[in-house]
Amino acid sequence: MNSANDEDSGAPAGHLEVTPVGAGVEIRLGTPSGELSLICTPDRARELAAALGLAADEVESVRSADPVTVRADELRRGDVRDGDRAMTVDGVRTDGATVHVTWKSGAGRSWNQLYDADARITLRRRGRPAH
Repeated sequence: MNSANDEDSGAPAGHLEVTPVGAGVEIRLGTPSGELSLICTPDRARELAAALGLAADEVESVRSADPVTVRADELRRGDVRDGDRAMTVDGVRTDGATVHVTWKSGAGRSWNQLYDADARITLRRRGRPAH
């Protein structure tokens, strides 16, 4: 369960719970005015997660500073490539002078690309460092 305050007003935003229920996923939203419960298929839950991720990327890209360029071997999970379509780094593995990057689209498609370690990649937004 997550509770938060609305960033603009500071008022309690309620809670969010996501749990497996039988063959589905239940999403429960609680607000001061009541609670809403949705049950969906795992595929629909993934679509919702991808849509939320895209919307969050768009909001953050509006807030973010100018794009930053990094070496391929400096990419990290969550980095978002600058360009017409949202492409997020899902995984990075360095093998000598070659970097294997797994990209994920906003629609949830994944693909791999190989880069020279010193190749320059322009990012719209940096991912958060792993803890």
